[in-house]
Formats: sequence, structure tokens, C-alpha cells
Amino acid sequence: MNRFFLLVAVCFLSACSAVTTIDEYRVNNSAMELNSNESVVILGRRDAGHYDTDREFIGCVADKMQGADISIMPEQQFVDAIYPWFEPRTAPKGLARLKRLMQDTTIKAEIDRQHIRYLVWLDGSTESHGQSGSMSCGAAPGIAGCFGFAQWDKSSTYEAIIWDLRNLSEKGRLQVDSQGTSYLIGIVAPIPLLSPVKDDACKSLGDQLLQFFSNPDSTG
Repeated sequence: MNRFFLLVAVCFLSACSAVTTIDEYRVNNSAMELNSNESVVILGRRDAGHYDTDREFIGCVADKMQGADISIMPEQQFVDAIYPWFEPRTAPKGLARLKRLMQDTTIKAEIDRQHIRYLVWLDGSTESHGQSGSMSCGAAPGIAGCFGFAQWDKSSTYEAIIWDLRNLSEKGRLQVDSQGTSYLIGIVAPIPLLSPVKDDACKSLGDQLLQFFSNPDSTG
């Protein structure tokens, strides 16, 4: 039993924290221009229904970037407006395909009408692995409740690629990697102590993406 309480104490003291790293590449160190009437779209990589970047994570990054003179167009609104060209089977996976797509005057006119300047492609996932330990629960006399402990590692790895839809060029890439260990402690009732790897990855990626943009209209 002392082992359980010790584990709980250690986890609370460390807040079951996550270790997050970010790798960044920029074409140049200048902040990217974004006028007050222009928008950024954050779009998840998908592949015909059997591969789907976490929509919750995409929404989280969009929320982190919203405001601060940056307009974020909702992902589904963009997909519907340009339908069907950014559906999983037709979305451009590279700049060469994007350039061919933008030669279609109808598509280009719609993107211009929507004032979409940048497209941020997000790709990645959150995975659990390395589970160990055990938990037993019972309702027999003298054995009511759950006892034991389990732990598992979690990792969130995501990449963001930024395309400029005006110049049809790649402006930069970000990769975030967040890792931590979660616990489930059984002391009569199961107590989950979860490492916030996904939340940390979202915040780190959102904060870093914000630093890519500037709003010249807001500077006077």
C-alpha cells in the first residue's frame, strides 16, 4: 500500500508532466505577412477514409492561433467552399499538385474570394505504448474496490507544413514531439493520473505557429 501512496505522491509532484520538443524550419527568419482581411486554414492530412489526422487536435491548434490579429477559417468551411478539391481523394499532397490545382480559374477565384492566404497542413497522431502493471477489482466481502497499478507511455508527434497560396510556395515546417507516462492507481477506487502529451503538443505547436505570422495593418 505504501508503494501506491508513494506513486501517487510522485505523480502529483511531477504533475505527470510531458516532455515536449519542437523542430522548426523556415525559408527565412522574417515573419510572414498576413493582412487583416486574410485568413489561415489549418487542414488535417487524410487518405480516403482509412487515415485521418485527429480532428480534435486540429481544432485545438486552430483555437490556440485564433485572435492576435490572425483569422482562422474553420477546416470544414474551407473544405465545403472548395469542394471537392480538398476531400481526402483529391487534396494536393505536394506543391506540384497544388500549382496544377490553382491553374483552375474557378478554384483560384474561390480561394481569392474567401481571402485565404495560407494553408497549414497538419499530420500526425497520439499513440499509447509500453503498458505494464495490473489492476484487479472485486465486490466480494473484504475485497471491495480496485487495487493495483498500471502505467503506459504516450507520445504525440505532429508535423505542420505551411503553404502560401498567393505565391504557391512552402514557407516553413514545424514538428512537435511530446512524450510522457500516465498511471492508473487502484486504491479502493481507480485514480487516473494522465500525462498531458496531446495538450502540450497542441499548445506548443499553436504558440510556435503564431510566431510565423505578422499583421502589417496592426502596426500602424
